[in-house]
Amino acid sequence: MCLAGCFDRTRRYGLQRLVERSGCIEVYRGKRKPYSESEAPGMPIPLQFGFYAILTDPVLGYERCTKILVDTGVAFVQLRIKGKAPSDILPIALMMRKTTLGGNTRLIINDSPDIAWACGADGVHLGQDDMRYDDARRIVGPEAIIGLSTHSLQQTENACSLAPDYIGVGPVFPTPTKATPDPVIGIDGMKTMLAAATVPAAAIGGIDLTNLRRVLDAGAKNFCMVRQFTQSRTPEKVIDELRRVYGEYYPGVW
Repeated sequence: MCLAGCFDRTRRYGLQRLVERSGCIEVYRGKRKPYSESEAPGMPIPLQFGFYAILTDPVLGYERCTKILVDTGVAFVQLRIKGKAPSDILPIALMMRKTTLGGNTRLIINDSPDIAWACGADGVHLGQDDMRYDDARRIVGPEAIIGLSTHSLQQTENACSLAPDYIGVGPVFPTPTKATPDPVIGIDGMKTMLAAATVPAAAIGGIDLTNLRRVLDAGAKNFCMVRQFTQSRTPEKVIDELRRVYGEYYPGVW
């Protein structure tokens, strides 16, 4: 059976073999329960969880940064690697899965339901041009988290109609993390989209410690950060400062 033209038996077998050769077979969770349309999919996500970390080429490495996030109780860590083969991404995903097991930090794989399935991640995040939600759900199974990116009010409404586990709202500010950036929505656009969201939502796009208070002042309960954390040689200090600023608005949440 082929799902969205990419996840046939051959690809699944190839990913399984990569997992076996990695020596991380103990975290492999490939044989998920088959998805039934009658089941309520997804994993309960709180409306407020605070910081959602995204790792892309962290200067101190994926393993150390993932461990810092787990040790500090960050709710989510997403692995986002663009332009690499699955055989290059899967070993990193497996290492991150092993690091996050037993903790409160949920591992999300960007763009790739097949890699999320193969490494036993908690879920997958899909962009507007990625696989359809229903096709991804069939791959990752009913218990996995699926998040969706949204860049306009219409996309927010459309995404929420699918009942994903959460959505991303942005980019709030200009960001160089995408080769073809989406139009900036600004603080006002963020407020409008957050107000329309019927599932947990996280603000994303160019957010760092210089503008985080503006995002929180506008009512955001959850936020993503990429560059300031991943490019820091002292990411623990970045986490400490994020926690301090967030605590000014929402004491005791994180």
